[in-house]
Amino acid sequence: MENQIRQLRKTKKLSQDELAQLCHVTRQTINAIENNKYDPTLSLAFELAIHLETTVDDLFNYE
Repeated sequence: MENQIRQLRKTKKLSQDELAQLCHVTRQTINAIENNKYDPTLSLAFELAIHLETTVDDLFNYE
């Protein structure tokens, strides 16, 4: 599963740590998701979409 988190985060000028704090997770969790090493829970996916001002469908690409 590919995702657009890194691109959207950088567009919003957020660090991994800042996004992690907004989503109440660790920076390592954001890093793992960005590098496709961890699939977020549904609630975290919605949290990421809210803070990155997008939809879950646009945030993640299923191939």
